Amino acid sequence: MRLKYLVPAVALFAGLLANTTISFAKKEYTVKEKKPCIFCHTTAAPKDGKNLKPAGEYYEKHKTLKGFSG
Repeated sequence: MRLKYLVPAVALFAGLLANTTISFAKKEYTVKEKKPCIFCHTTAAPKDGKNLKPAGEYYEKHKTLKGFSG
């Protein structure tokens, strides 16, 4: 009887886990720059752990988006 509920629960949990991404963006940056996280970050699995787009790389170097032209 427990197996009847356990299998769908495990499948649901595995599906949720497979469809989530780790975010390195910080809310204070989105407030400061008035841009959503996706402006600087991708959702792809990164090699460096940061998921940075060109805007994110610029922000990492300059700590601001002023002057960024993308």
